Amino acid sequence: MGDLTYATPNIMVVDDVSANLVILTDMIRNAGYEARPVTSARQAMHAIEVLSPHLILLDISMPDMDGFEFCSILKKNANTRDIPIIFISALNSKEDKIKGYKLGAVDYISKPFEIEEVTLRINTHLKIYKMQQELEIYNKKLYKTINDQIRKIYEEQKSMLYALAKLSLTRDGAQEKHLERIAKNSRILAMSLQLSSNFKEHITNSFIDSIELAAPLHDIGKIAIPDAILHKRTQLDPEEWSCMKAHSETGANMLKEIYKNNEHNEFIKMAIDIAWYHHENWDGTGFPKGLKGTQIPLSARIVAIVDVYDILVSERSYKQAYSHEESMRILNDASGKKFDPDIIDVFNKIQKQLKK
Repeated sequence: MGDLTYATPNIMVVDDVSANLVILTDMIRNAGYEARPVTSARQAMHAIEVLSPHLILLDISMPDMDGFEFCSILKKNANTRDIPIIFISALNSKEDKIKGYKLGAVDYISKPFEIEEVTLRINTHLKIYKMQQELEIYNKKLYKTINDQIRKIYEEQKSMLYALAKLSLTRDGAQEKHLERIAKNSRILAMSLQLSSNFKEHITNSFIDSIELAAPLHDIGKIAIPDAILHKRTQLDPEEWSCMKAHSETGANMLKEIYKNNEHNEFIKMAIDIAWYHHENWDGTGFPKGLKGTQIPLSARIVAIVDVYDILVSERSYKQAYSHEESMRILNDASGKKFDPDIIDVFNKIQKQLKK
């Protein structure tokens, strides 16, 4: 599509009658525009790609391909559909005019040509076309500005949430790289599940991007747990265990408050599910809701496995690290009880990637 902002408008004239081409070419040039005369629709079709006309004056009655058919072709093409088309014809019936407008033409000029009428209509439609282009450019700039602002807010939110997640992690005595591994391994596992017939309909590319961002926020609620409970080396009593379990709901509620003002943010929406339900068990014995099987959100089922694996293979203040082989045995023993067995099957297939 031609650019009226920087170039002298060029107008294509399509007519198989040479006399008409000469008359219209003179009129167009006298009006201060570039004229591009061609003698057939097929010739015009090839010339459009090079000339990028700002307006087309199109005859209806032509051999091989008439103006109506050519107009229909142009309007179906994304590169040419916005070019204004004015039909020029000796045919002056109401039906012809209605057909032209339905096909997408902006105007209709009857032969013989009147210079004032032709000039006025060309000027009018070029002005409209220019305004449409300027509006499109403005909308693109506005869209970019809004997107930049959304991205900035999004990054600020992510940084704030990750700072809280790291703070809760530090208080929990977890390793520094834990969040990074949870993010990467959740992405790898989700990508692998996307190739599985059991999950391919549920895991989109957007899901994969979101889970990488959301997974590290799974334990964000631990920031509200007292240090005495969080760092206790002996077994927790029932009251302390109840307080510890509350981190799931606490974290979800923290994220919900943020989500209220950001309802289009998919990663926060997923992070709420993960924080709330990553301690639910496949057999329904988990907490906080006692959900069972596919009642548990898929994102939470994925992160639950990745999180436990990383805890098992990592050294913590209260435990030594298990070997990869021993960790895999523990996970497989819990398949169908604590973990989704279909996800465990895929996890087994990609364990070498996760081990790295």
